[in-house]
Amino acid sequence: MARKQYPLRIDPEIWAAVQRWADDEMRSANGQVEWILRDALKRYGRLPNKGRPAEEAPPGTDG
Repeated sequence: MARKQYPLRIDPEIWAAVQRWADDEMRSANGQVEWILRDALKRYGRLPNKGRPAEEAPPGTDG
């Protein structure tokens, strides 16, 4: 699967926290960022399902 490369500007303290979390879970920082984004997209029904439309956002969200 092809990956999109994207330069990321991020607060150094946030990056350090992501790196520590990644280290705890034996992932790269890049892999951790992708996992965080995928988890958030799933939680809010924004991750497209193959062949099915995205689910609605959970109640109480603006999605």
